[in-house]
Amino acid sequence: MLLHFSIALLLSPLLQSEGTELTIYNQGFALIKETRTMRLKMGRQTVAVEDVAQMIEPSSVAIRSLSSPGSFEVLEQNYQYDLISSAAILNKAVGGRVIFNRVLPNGAKERIAGTLLSAPTVIVGDAEGNHQQTYNGMVIRTDDGRILLDPSGEIEVASIPDGLISKPTLLWDLQSESAGDNRVELSYLSKGMSWAADYVLSLDKAGKLGSFKGWVTLNNQSGASFREAKLKLLAGDVQRVANMPQGGMAGGGYRALESAAKDNFQQEQFADYHLYTMTRPATVRNKEMKQVSLLEAVDVPVTKKLVIDAMRVYPGYRPSEGEVGTGKIKPQIRIEFKNDKASKLGMPLPMGRIKVFQRDSTGSVQMLGEEQIDHTPKDENLSLVVGHAFDIVAERKRTAFAYIRDAADKNHIRGARETFVIEVRNRKETSENVTIIERHYGEFKIVENNTDFTKLDSDTIEFNVVLKANEIRKVIYTVESYW
Repeated sequence: MLLHFSIALLLSPLLQSEGTELTIYNQGFALIKETRTMRLKMGRQTVAVEDVAQMIEPSSVAIRSLSSPGSFEVLEQNYQYDLISSAAILNKAVGGRVIFNRVLPNGAKERIAGTLLSAPTVIVGDAEGNHQQTYNGMVIRTDDGRILLDPSGEIEVASIPDGLISKPTLLWDLQSESAGDNRVELSYLSKGMSWAADYVLSLDKAGKLGSFKGWVTLNNQSGASFREAKLKLLAGDVQRVANMPQGGMAGGGYRALESAAKDNFQQEQFADYHLYTMTRPATVRNKEMKQVSLLEAVDVPVTKKLVIDAMRVYPGYRPSEGEVGTGKIKPQIRIEFKNDKASKLGMPLPMGRIKVFQRDSTGSVQMLGEEQIDHTPKDENLSLVVGHAFDIVAERKRTAFAYIRDAADKNHIRGARETFVIEVRNRKETSENVTIIERHYGEFKIVENNTDFTKLDSDTIEFNVVLKANEIRKVIYTVESYW
C-alpha cells in the first residue's frame, strides 16, 4: 500500500547545535548537554528543536541562556512524538476523503474516490489507561455506494493530518525581552544509551603472570546521533525512581596502562562515583555499538586458588538436626590479583565482565572461564571464580551432632556441638594447594581440630591443605555454636 500526500512546512526559529557533551551512565541512560545558538525576535514566539533523542525524558529538559542570562522566559514546553507513518496518517484520515488506485485482473487501472471508514490499525485504550494496537482492516465507502474491504493498491490522501511530524520535536513557547542571536545550553536525559566495561585477562602457561586489557562498549539506541561529542562515562549506582515516563618487562606494563588511560580516558573521583572522560571527541551514531580502549597492562602477577566453600550459600545458618552443605563438592578455581600499582594496575575498574584465558603446552590460548566484577576501587583485591576443578575431589560429612542444653533447664537449648570431616582427594600427578573455608554464624569456638586453621573474621575459618600427587587428606574438627 502506497500513500501519496503533500506537506506544508511551518517555519520557526531553529536551534543550531554547536557542541555536545554526553555523560553516559551504566544504568541505561545518558545526560545530553548541547550548546546552541537561536535567533530570537522580541516578544512571544515558538522555538522548535527537531534533532533530539527519540527516547528523551521530557520532564528532564532544561534550557538557559549563556550569552544573556535571564533574557527570555519559557512559558510552555511541549514534546511532540506523533511521527509520520502510513499507519498514523490512515488512522487520522478516518472519516475523510481518499483516492484509491488499483490494477484489475485484466490489467486495467481503476481510480476510486470515497470515504475512509476504517484504517488497518487502530490504537485503543482500556479503563486503566493502557494502550494497544489492534488490526481492524481497511474499509472504504466509494462515491458510488460500494464498500471495499481490505482493498490492495495505493491510497492517496490530500495532506498530512494535523499533529503529525517527521521527527520527535521539542517546542518552546517563550517570551524574549530582546531580538538577535542568543547562545543557550540545552540539557536533557535520554534512555536507550548505555555502556559497559569488558576485560580480558590472558595468563601465561605457568599461570603466574597475565596480560590485562579493558574495553568500554557503548550502545546507542536513543534515536539520535551525536557528532564530535565530548564523551564522559559515569561508573556507580545512581539512584533513579522506578518506572520513569559491560609480555614485556615489569615497568613496561604500567607505562602501557598509563599510556592507554592518557590517550583515551582520564578518570576522576566525582562525588561518590568515578567519572571517565575521553580525551578526544567521539562520534556516537544511532544504532551503533562502539568499543574504546580503557586500559592495558602486562605481567600482572596472579595466583590460582582451589577453594572448598560449602556454606557460602547458607548465610546465617543455625545448626539443627537436618544437614546442609554436606556431600561431594567441586572446588572452585579462583584467579586472584590486586588492583594496585605494584601489580601494574591501580585504576578504578568499572563493573563489567572479565574473560580469563591461558596458554596451553603448545602455546595456544584456551578459555578458563568468565566472571562478573562489581565496581572495584584501586588497591582492592579481585577474586574471580572461573570454574570448578576436575581432578580435585572433596567430600564433606557431619559425623556427630548434639544439642547443648542448659544445665539448670534441660529443655532450654543453648547451642549445638558438631564434628565435620572434609576429605580432599588429589587425582593429579602433581601436588596442589587447597583452601577449605568453613563458616559458622554467631558465637562459636573450635574445640578439637587435626589441622591448623586461621580465623578470617567472626564467621569464617580457613584451612590450607597441601596435597602431594595422588594424596588423600582429611580435615577433622569439632565446633560448638551458641545462641
